[in-house]
Amino acid sequence: MRLRTVLATLTAGLAAATCLAAAGPAAAGTAARHACSAAVSIDRFSDALDKTTYDGTFVGNFSALAVDRDGSLAALADRSSLFRLDARTLQPRAAVHLADEKGADLDSEGLVIDRDGTRLISSETEPSIRRYSRDGAILDRLPVPPALQVAPAGRATANQTFEGLTMLPGGHTLLASMEYALSGDSAGIVRFQTWTRHHGRFTPGAQYAYRTDAGLGVPEVQATPDGRLLVLERGFTAGVGNTVRLYLADLRHATDTSGIENLTGQPGVRLAEKTLLADIAGCPSLGATAKQPQPNPLLDNIEGMTITGRDHTGRLKVLLVSDDNQNAAQTTRFYYLRVRV
Repeated sequence: MRLRTVLATLTAGLAAATCLAAAGPAAAGTAARHACSAAVSIDRFSDALDKTTYDGTFVGNFSALAVDRDGSLAALADRSSLFRLDARTLQPRAAVHLADEKGADLDSEGLVIDRDGTRLISSETEPSIRRYSRDGAILDRLPVPPALQVAPAGRATANQTFEGLTMLPGGHTLLASMEYALSGDSAGIVRFQTWTRHHGRFTPGAQYAYRTDAGLGVPEVQATPDGRLLVLERGFTAGVGNTVRLYLADLRHATDTSGIENLTGQPGVRLAEKTLLADIAGCPSLGATAKQPQPNPLLDNIEGMTITGRDHTGRLKVLLVSDDNQNAAQTTRFYYLRVRV
């Protein structure tokens, strides 16, 4: 989304690091030089696509990532484009324009590549989740619970709805994360809505509540192989910069909140458990530069995330991307992390 300025509590414990060459594999060195925390390290970053075009389409505004069935990288722009990128070089190989049922552009935010190759794409304006074919044709649209719809139809605020989208292991449960709280819920309590697949159709299922850090929203979620969630939390303070934190969330003991109208600290409502994996401000900068003030020049408006595999030690390979909003003061940047969960 076009990130609104929010007051974020910043913790900028910058790790001591040796500056390394940007946009390429990290030079040999000790693991400590790449550590963001005890659980997360960064291999490298790439600005290769910043302020570039492909076949007349601006390459940027990225809001979501996914690994496609052929091993390529799908990158969703929030201005109605879906790119196919070379997984190794990041170079664009194709671009598909997306539209709603009336042919209008989408504020497209979340992306899942389904097991049959169809694309599940969320928009934060209604909000909506639509299924598209590879060539961008609409196949159908998932039902959205009334309370999650934008006012006056529901209690959500425009551009603060379905930012994250992920499929849980097994391929039977889809989960979308709201970016900010519904009207009537306590500030910082966001809802995670699920859909269950029955005979090829998705119907609304359980819903869970997750508490963000003060002033932060949820731009992305990704299911881990064991069914937990990687959750990005993000905020921005003018003159200071971005806050981006990576959490591990567990829904197993959380209350199904689909039947609870207002979440205001009721007894007996268990929120999703969360564990901080890393504050990205604590990563080594690796020689990165920023176009505006940041607590760490590596930081930008990070919004997309996908798990691309595991390394030989079992750590998850996690790829992040920032949304530059087609703004000269921001950068389209890819971040290559290794995460131990």
